[in-house]
Amino acid sequence: MLAPLIAGMALSACLTVMVRRFALKEDFVDRPGGHKGHDKPVALGGGIAVCLTFVLCMLMGLAAAYWVRAAQPAFVPPMLATHADGVVAKAPTALAICGAALVLCVVGALDDRQSLSIGVRLGVQIGVALVLTLLFELRVMTHWPLPLSVGVSAFWILLLINSMNFLDNMDGLSSGVAAIAGGVFATAAALSGQLFVPACAWLLVGALLGFLPFNFHPARMYLGDAGSTVVGLLLAVITILTTFTSPALGDQPFAVVAPLMVMAVPLYDTASVFWLRRRAGVPIWSGDRRHFSHRLVQRGMSVPKAVLVIWLATLVTALPTLLLPRADWQMAMIIGLQTLLVVMLLALIESSGAHGSA
Repeated sequence: MLAPLIAGMALSACLTVMVRRFALKEDFVDRPGGHKGHDKPVALGGGIAVCLTFVLCMLMGLAAAYWVRAAQPAFVPPMLATHADGVVAKAPTALAICGAALVLCVVGALDDRQSLSIGVRLGVQIGVALVLTLLFELRVMTHWPLPLSVGVSAFWILLLINSMNFLDNMDGLSSGVAAIAGGVFATAAALSGQLFVPACAWLLVGALLGFLPFNFHPARMYLGDAGSTVVGLLLAVITILTTFTSPALGDQPFAVVAPLMVMAVPLYDTASVFWLRRRAGVPIWSGDRRHFSHRLVQRGMSVPKAVLVIWLATLVTALPTLLLPRADWQMAMIIGLQTLLVVMLLALIESSGAHGSA
């Protein structure tokens, strides 16, 4: 699993440098003003580097698997060669994921450039979600009636796409949280005996870690909608593909809630921002400084410290989920209670500093 992680980091770092130079040359930048916290233009397009890293590495991996299966070169270790057929079998799913990521990346880049309407953005997201769930059967609870399974799966994809987009409001925040979540999902999938899913997850983590040094405060480059929506999509697809429980291994059914617990902090941020904007009478899709990260800064924290607090909160809710497959109901209750208490702690911190537009 080190191969996709290292390959993703190396390619992402190289592509980030290249895209940043192009963005500055073409004036593809995020300018200060309004609710934005930076005081000088910052290059956009980081999401393009992350998306291209994921897609290119995925395509190279598929091409290598096809070649190994056809040529059967002697220098390829048997331990790797035996997986070639399995990788090839996953090719339609992999290509569908890559295609969906590219669509969101292009639409996100257009939105970063000229601000598309929410109807256009949401329409594309719904279309992508329905194609993945209906045509490529990327669904949760496949034993449910088809309309219900498709509806829940599409809603989950849309929720994570927009939660990660909302979370991309401070230097390094969204990319760091996504890297943490991706690492936990990769570990969970590997522990359940999967290969394709942890490889995809580690590839995403590598792509994010290669970009993160350019994104951490003071940021020299932003993900933009071209990146945050793609990251949300990939996290959603990874959670759908991950087998969190295995009756053959004696796993408990509690593990099916693991994605909710891993993503508890981003989901809480989304829910609280929606509620605060409704209470203030402003459109829920409008940008502002009502996010939890902004409240921490308003309470005296520096930007890096506020980001680190949210990273650590994500780790606290995410890591215990690795115990869920083998947990009895008492341990599962304790793990769930810990997640709830972390979210309640965030709510207390947030409410104590929320005044006016916060």
